Amino acid sequence: MRKVIGIGETVLDIIFRDNHPVDAVPGGSAYNALVSLGRMGIPGLFISETGADRVGEIIVSFLQQNGIDATGVQMYEGVKSPLSLAFLNERNDAEYVFYKDHPNDKLEMTMPEIAANDIVLISSYYAVNPVIRKQMKSVLDHARQSGAIIYYDVNFRPSHRDEVDILLPNILDNFRYADIVRGSDEDFEVMFGKDEATKVYQEDVKPLCDNFIYTRGSQPIDIFTADGKCRRYDVPPIEGEIVSTIGAGDNFNAGFVYGIIKEGITRDMLYQGISDAQMQRIVDYAMAFSGNCCRSIFNYISVVQFR
Repeated sequence: MRKVIGIGETVLDIIFRDNHPVDAVPGGSAYNALVSLGRMGIPGLFISETGADRVGEIIVSFLQQNGIDATGVQMYEGVKSPLSLAFLNERNDAEYVFYKDHPNDKLEMTMPEIAANDIVLISSYYAVNPVIRKQMKSVLDHARQSGAIIYYDVNFRPSHRDEVDILLPNILDNFRYADIVRGSDEDFEVMFGKDEATKVYQEDVKPLCDNFIYTRGSQPIDIFTADGKCRRYDVPPIEGEIVSTIGAGDNFNAGFVYGIIKEGITRDMLYQGISDAQMQRIVDYAMAFSGNCCRSIFNYISVVQFR
């Protein structure tokens, strides 16, 4: 069975509402997606690092509890596991404060087994961190040589706006490696000062990657593909109460990846063309995963509710 290899940061998200902590859950962009995929029975391996402390133990054991291989997570003595404070506003969107020492990232690992048409998911600052760029490129080179699908979620937060010039070469390099790039309107406004999907695709993405997903929160999604099509999809309203939008984008990624596997989409098919019906079903999974996540305080889908 095809598997998903996720590479990204790990954090413990401490969630606040009205300036009072209401929960603490393990997270990270690729981490959240892998947990949701594990809950749907998709084999996965997560590659990351954390401290050899109580928080690190929570992060690793939670992966294992959800069917994800955590042997790729290195736990370092004397290192404090990273924390994220997520402050929910009146719309239940989060503002973040991160406590992580990125210059001390290591990404020491044994090269994972990657087969043709497996999916490698990279995202966020971890995917462009200059400190671990050499190791990240080694995995991406291995994935490309193996014929895997590389899915890159830009997820470039405003807190890194002043680092755009430094990180841009790594961002564009990830575009070159990727078979699918996903980014939000906010990502591209921060990075390029642009907020129009076609312009972003034609000027910044297409010269490096043919397949592009442009999201706008609750507004319509545009998907550009290698066969020259641009499809637009309305985002249905979320049924029930929106408890938290933390992890909504991560679970969109998880649902899209799940749809690729469920529909039997190979890497070659991404370039030959996917039918409208297949793409609709893939997007339906992505939006269902994202909407399901928003109905709880947690960063992942609820298997009971989703199934």
